[in-house]
Amino acid sequence: MDEKKTRYEELKKTIEGHMNLYYNEDSPSISDFEYDGLMQELKEMEREHPDWVTKDSPTQKVGGAAKREAGVTIAHHVPMLSIQDVFTKEEVETWISEVKELHPDARFSVERKVDGLSMSLRYEDGALTLAETRGDGLVGEDVTLNARVIPDVRQTIGMPGYVELRGEVYMSHSSFERFNEKQESLGKKPAANPRNLAAGTLRQLDPAVTRERGLRMFVFNVQDATGESAHLMECHTAGLDELAAQGVMIVPHVLCENAKEVLAAIDDIGEHRGDYDYDIDGAVVKIEQVVYRADFPAGSKYSAGHIAYKYPPEEKEVEIEEIEVGVGRTGKMTFRARFARPVRLCGTSVQYATLHNIDYIRSLGIDEGCHAMCRKQGEIIPAIISVTKPTGTVFQAPDVCPVCGHALIREEGTADICCANPSCPAQIKRTLAYFVSRDAMDIKAFGSKYVDALVDEGYVHNYTDIYRLHEHREELIEKGIMGKEKNTDKILGAIEESKRNSVDKFLTGLAIRNVGKASAREIMKHFSSLQELADTDVETLVLIPDVGDITAECIHNYFADAENRRLLDEVAALGMNMESEETARGKALEGLTIVVTGTLPTLGRKEAAALIEANGGKCTGSVSKKTSYLVAGESAGSKLDKAKSLGVSVITEEELLAMVKDPG
Repeated sequence: MDEKKTRYEELKKTIEGHMNLYYNEDSPSISDFEYDGLMQELKEMEREHPDWVTKDSPTQKVGGAAKREAGVTIAHHVPMLSIQDVFTKEEVETWISEVKELHPDARFSVERKVDGLSMSLRYEDGALTLAETRGDGLVGEDVTLNARVIPDVRQTIGMPGYVELRGEVYMSHSSFERFNEKQESLGKKPAANPRNLAAGTLRQLDPAVTRERGLRMFVFNVQDATGESAHLMECHTAGLDELAAQGVMIVPHVLCENAKEVLAAIDDIGEHRGDYDYDIDGAVVKIEQVVYRADFPAGSKYSAGHIAYKYPPEEKEVEIEEIEVGVGRTGKMTFRARFARPVRLCGTSVQYATLHNIDYIRSLGIDEGCHAMCRKQGEIIPAIISVTKPTGTVFQAPDVCPVCGHALIREEGTADICCANPSCPAQIKRTLAYFVSRDAMDIKAFGSKYVDALVDEGYVHNYTDIYRLHEHREELIEKGIMGKEKNTDKILGAIEESKRNSVDKFLTGLAIRNVGKASAREIMKHFSSLQELADTDVETLVLIPDVGDITAECIHNYFADAENRRLLDEVAALGMNMESEETARGKALEGLTIVVTGTLPTLGRKEAAALIEANGGKCTGSVSKKTSYLVAGESAGSKLDKAKSLGVSVITEEELLAMVKDPG
């Protein structure tokens, strides 16, 4: 496969992943602008190589898979297709010229492309009978019960026969902000953006939740109409205006005669998009005479007779007055820019922007006092994208933690600068909340609310203090920090019980960077105790499956810190289980310490280490007088020389396998 075809296949997979995140998970990871760029690259490749195009290409699909959270799936009466995107005014003019060439009397409706999710409404003799989401364009979800509680959805319309309307369900900025304020007051995670929240809300099982969150809807098309209502399908804007007279909330639209008027309407929408109480991601241009649309198909994925002009991301110049340095839960330094004056971006007032990490700051030449361009990534998160007026200097990261004064370290191969002090006040609450959580020590009923209160009251400064809380039982009950006597005793009992947890849970709770619950479980299979792990060098750690160089350094550096070792000794003295559970291991290599070096004929170094550990031996990374055997492969190097100088027995992979197979 040549390089271009390889890129084509990779691009398809990448776009498929982003389509799933956007349509099915309601959690996009890139902006519309970035997604559109990937799709444009794919389309260009397919224009050059039409023989590459298959039915599974993202250019041939609509939306995502239909979900079932809000009800049963339903086949669409009229397919709910996408609209062909264009990105330049020249493309708009070319499309209008093509339409005018075939139909000189053609007119055009220009409408706001509201950023929400599509929903179709079916009416029988004026009564709403069904509401459905787009799904994959052919099959969607039945969301009728939820649609009925959206104020803009009319339960009845004065239209006889069958009428099917299509519109966009969205969440206003004010409703979105109200939801996030409530989430924050409850200590819950805020929503990422209005579009995602609207999608999740429409798919709720409980219509009461949908009603509470305040969804809205604009109708933007008549999909089908029969009998006395068939005239709605003749002229697009006339049909919308007739629906508006019936109380239907229709999308704002402008009827245009030519390209000049269309471009002026597009510019007007773009200039005012920051003033709307909802997000838009473009302007839609439709042929007014519905019958003409069939003459301009855009493929199986797109509706005929429509195009959508996509605006470039909105950007504003700002003056960076200060760069604020903070500390996250894992100790990683965070950087954000505070502007001298707020600016309006995508309808909201913005005075801060993320700066990602110190490498990002250096690459753009950012410093306090400089002027820069700010853009909302994905229309949500403000970020600095370029410097317009540099100061001639670049911001320098601090050498010590701005909160606790502990020395900062930088992980090799990453841009992360971290505070290695686990007792740093900026980290302690979040670190302890993680320590007691289900993923770590799983101390029942001991949530972050109690952690915060205990830290604020001075009872807890690190994880060892949790296991001394029983000493303060009477005070805790008197102050009601963890509730009344019954609840306090319940939590204190759960704390005591947690001492008997498997040691991998405790290792997880230490929140060592890159060591989660799965990796902690794997790591402790190779050590008899946590103390043995703490004494292990990096060279030995990297022999463990799934432990790379960075993770090994993180583990080694954590236990090399004197304060961390002191806390470990303290909690062990308080009765914490530090021993690994007995595992089903062979005894062929029991009591032997073995080092592996060089390239073995069939086993990788980690495979060889796993084999040694599984048969009772200990695999280390360095040769010493305590080494029983050195398993040497091709290009063994300095370890072989050291083994010979110390008189350590040198064996081959074949001899190691023979020892395991026949220990006698």
